[in-house]
Amino acid sequence: MGGNVLNPRYRPWSSCKPAPVLAPEPWRGLSRETLPGGGGSRDAGKFSIDETEGTLFALAQAVEQRDSHIAGHCERLAFMGVAMGMAMQLDRATLLSLYQGGYLHDVGKVGIPDSILYKTGALSAEEWVTMRTHPARGEEICRHVSSLRPVLPLIRHHHERWDGSGYPDGLRGEQIPLEARLLQIADIYDALISARPYKAACPPSQALEILREEKDRGWRDPRVVDLFLRLHQSVIAKITEFTTGADHNLQAMRTSLDNLQELLDSASAPGIC
Repeated sequence: MGGNVLNPRYRPWSSCKPAPVLAPEPWRGLSRETLPGGGGSRDAGKFSIDETEGTLFALAQAVEQRDSHIAGHCERLAFMGVAMGMAMQLDRATLLSLYQGGYLHDVGKVGIPDSILYKTGALSAEEWVTMRTHPARGEEICRHVSSLRPVLPLIRHHHERWDGSGYPDGLRGEQIPLEARLLQIADIYDALISARPYKAACPPSQALEILREEKDRGWRDPRVVDLFLRLHQSVIAKITEFTTGADHNLQAMRTSLDNLQELLDSASAPGIC
């Protein structure tokens, strides 16, 4: 990635190991702090949820529930983002942004017509223009909630590309916030392995190969993709298994956040990170 041009929350890739070297269990209670009805408060009250923030999370989940094909997508992204952040030894504030971003990244789709969101065929050029407004729409929806300010760059920039060919701002390389680069890989992977109105689900092996191809094409941060690939078998695949059962038990997945470090610890053999 070229020197430490990221913010101070970033830890060097070369020292990437599971997070026990940080303050103990920095993820502990994130789900209860960030989800509506979760209760609790974040560090010294600074991160306490207000009614507006809770309403936005409910709105994000309502957007997801408009389409049964993407049930659980936001929660899986939240967990995958946190897993990747923990493997990079990112601090609690960044993990929290990743967790919130998993839920809120597509909240701007509330303003996209169903005729575009759920179209079974290819989008027209005009429809693509509308679809590509959803990151900016999402940022605008959330920008007035002060506690969500750290999440705004993730919401706005999760469709940027490493080579500058993404949207909405054409950012390239490390201009793209680290959190957005992490979550976009989880987003792409989960979209690929899930059935959508316009496509069938890919097997995980094919989804991973597509990520490799996009890295080679210059669209994705190579080191983020490599991290995801290293974590896949021992961590990421286990996270997605929480929603493959007949009961789609997302509560079990929420509870599992407290056990995520143990999962990373068990995967900490040489070469995992």
